[in-house]
Amino acid sequence: MFADRAKIYIRSGKGGDGHVSFRREKYVPDGGPDGGDGGDGGSVYFVVDKGMNTLTDFRHIRKYCAEHGQEGGKKNCRGKNGADIRIKVPEGTVIKEANSGKVIMDMSGDTTEFMILKGGKGGNGNQHYATSTMQAPKYAQPGQPAKELELFLELKVIADVGLVGYPNVGKSTFLSRVTNARPEIANYHFTTINPHLGVVDLPDARGFVIADIPGLIEGAAEGVGLGHQFLRHIERTRVIIHIVDAASTEGRDPIEDIYAINKELEKYNPDIAKRPQVIAANKMDAVIVQEPEAIDIDENGELIYSEAVLDPLTRIKNEFEPQGYTVFPISAVSGTGLKELLYHVQKILDETEAEPIVFEPEYFPEDEMPVSNEPFTVEYDADKEEYVVEGPRIEKMLGYTNLESEKGFQFFQKFIKENGILDQLEELGIMEGDTVRMYGLKFDYYKS
Repeated sequence: MFADRAKIYIRSGKGGDGHVSFRREKYVPDGGPDGGDGGDGGSVYFVVDKGMNTLTDFRHIRKYCAEHGQEGGKKNCRGKNGADIRIKVPEGTVIKEANSGKVIMDMSGDTTEFMILKGGKGGNGNQHYATSTMQAPKYAQPGQPAKELELFLELKVIADVGLVGYPNVGKSTFLSRVTNARPEIANYHFTTINPHLGVVDLPDARGFVIADIPGLIEGAAEGVGLGHQFLRHIERTRVIIHIVDAASTEGRDPIEDIYAINKELEKYNPDIAKRPQVIAANKMDAVIVQEPEAIDIDENGELIYSEAVLDPLTRIKNEFEPQGYTVFPISAVSGTGLKELLYHVQKILDETEAEPIVFEPEYFPEDEMPVSNEPFTVEYDADKEEYVVEGPRIEKMLGYTNLESEKGFQFFQKFIKENGILDQLEELGIMEGDTVRMYGLKFDYYKS
C-alpha cells in the first residue's frame, strides 16, 4: 500500500560522562588526575534516498535513536563517540514537529541531508579541573543529555502537473493513455486510492511528470471523503489539468463540478487555486447534442421549433474562457484531443518558473533549547592573544546548536548578543579581526 504519512519518534545520543581517576604508577603514589573525557553522543540525520517513493518503512519502525557516547576512561582515555543515525526518506518528504504541525525541513530541491538533532557533547574528565590549589579534583563533568522529538512525515509527490476532478471522470484513463502509468481503472467511485505518477514524452518537447490525484468531492478540504488525504500531493505542481465529465454520464452538471472542485482547492491552499489551470472536457464521444424539436404550428402552418440547446462544450467555454481558462475537448478512451492538450500544457510549463516548490521551515529545534542561568566567563588570554568565553551555559548552548546550518548559526549569534557576551568582549577592548575561543571553537570577531 502507498504510504504518504507517518509519525515517528527520534532521539539523539547522550554525551558520555567524564571520568574521575588518578595516576597510580610504581614509585608515584600520589599521581595527578587522569580521568578522560566522555565521547559525544550520535546525531540524527535525514537523508534523501532516490530509490524510495513511499513512507511504508515507517509503518514498521517508529523509533529511531542515535548511540550514546561512552564514558571516559583512565589514563586520559576519551570515551568513544556514539554512532550517528541516518534516516532515509523519499525526495519530497516534509518533516514536521508533531504537536504544532510546523515544518522543520522539506527534503526537496538542494536539501539531500539534514541534521535535525545534534548529539550531546561528552563531559570533561577530572584532568581538566586540576589547579594549583586543587591538585586532586574528584569531579568530572556529566555528558549533555539526549534530545528527542516527535515528528510527522508527509510525502508530497513531486510532479509538474496535477490531475484533479470528481471521481469517475476519466483521470486514470487519461493518465494511462498519455503516460506509461498503469492505474487501476473501473467504473465505480474511488477506484484510485493512491496517487499515481506518469511521465509524458512528447516527440519534440521536453516532456513532464503528471500526478493523478484521487477524486475530490465537496468538503474534501474539511476532510470529507478520500480527497483530503491527497490534496497535499498537488501542492508542488506548477500546472493543474482539471478533468470534467462533459457528457454528464452520472447526471452532474460539468460547470457546477468545476466550481465545486476549485472551491475545495481554494479552501485547502489559496496558492494552488492561483496556478495555471487547463480544463479538459472529457467523454466528448459520449455527448448527445439535443437538436431543436418542433413544438407547435403557427397560423401559416409552419412548424415552430424549440430553441437549440447549447452543447456541453460550448457551455463550458462560454463560462470559463472569459475567466482565463483554456478548454480542450477530449476523449481519454479514443485519444481525441489529447495531443493538443499536452502541447499546450508543455507550453505553460516552459513559460512558468521551473524552480521546485519547497516549503520553508517554521519550527527550529535550536529555539527549544532549555534556558540556562548557569554562569560563564569572558576573559582575555594574553599568552595566546585570544578572548576566551567559557562556562556551563556556553557549553550547553554549543551542545544543542548545529553551527553548520544557517539557522543554527543565527541562533548562536542571537545567544551571544542577548546574554551580554558581545558587550563584555567590547569592554575588554576587542577589535575587529581578534580571535574568540569557545572551548574547541574559534571565531574572528567582526562587529555587525
